[in-house]
Amino acid sequence: MIFRNLFVALLVAVSISAAHAAPRWLNLPPTPTLPKAAQSGFAPVNGIKVWYAVFGRGEPVLLLHGGLANANYWGHQVRALQRHYQVIVMESRGHGRSSRNQEPYGYDLMASDVIGLLDHLKIRKAAIVGWSDGAIIGLDIAMKHPERVSRLFAFAANSDPSGVADIAASEVFNAYIARAGEEYKRLSPTPTQYKSFVDEITKMWESQPKWTASDLAAIKVPTWIVDGDHDEAIKRENTEFMAANIPGAGLLIQPEVSHFSFLQDPEQFNEDVLRFLERRDAGAARGAAAR
Repeated sequence: MIFRNLFVALLVAVSISAAHAAPRWLNLPPTPTLPKAAQSGFAPVNGIKVWYAVFGRGEPVLLLHGGLANANYWGHQVRALQRHYQVIVMESRGHGRSSRNQEPYGYDLMASDVIGLLDHLKIRKAAIVGWSDGAIIGLDIAMKHPERVSRLFAFAANSDPSGVADIAASEVFNAYIARAGEEYKRLSPTPTQYKSFVDEITKMWESQPKWTASDLAAIKVPTWIVDGDHDEAIKRENTEFMAANIPGAGLLIQPEVSHFSFLQDPEQFNEDVLRFLERRDAGAARGAAAR
């Protein structure tokens, strides 16, 4: 009887704990690791050295990380995608292991870096999966270099600085910025310069991108505009604006996740990416639906 009562008490305690656990979108799971790469190294691009790694075999899929981050954040996605595709990760200039020069940060410049890496790897065209700044870079490439993009999964992008919400009070986002700083110290060729790095990236965020409806209308590659329903940083109206103005674009809102969906619910994120990549019809972008 004593053991039965203890067991019941334990079940009640577990239930209460689960009921009071923070919802998924208020958690920042650990940064994953990348699996062993088939190829990795530094590519000389635009006067800098861009770190990259290649996994798996098949049609090429390029993963572009968000601002302040590094390629390790894609660990869960690489493991899911490398079974079906050749997956390429890279680190934007000044991020992770990649170097930078004195040129100011800008999305056009970072898009040019991506094209340079594809040229280095002799990849004519790739599908792009981008997160945050990576999604903006993907949109930039789709706009200005459409012949290099087969399709674009753009998660948590904004088309204008006015589309970004105030994240100063977000515990999750502040935890991410702090974590990114520690990772920067471990990975960067300039490990003591995180503060100036953030300051310079912030200047870009304050002024770029500035795309109009007509700019977005120039995108013809199959595109899904995707975000989490609890994104701390991106205003929903801007997400909807982009989807409405890119011809045939799909709009997908992932439930119970934030700006860090790919960490908070990697299974859901991976399933959505795979569903998008597996579409073979010319109107692939028209198939997305809000959950």
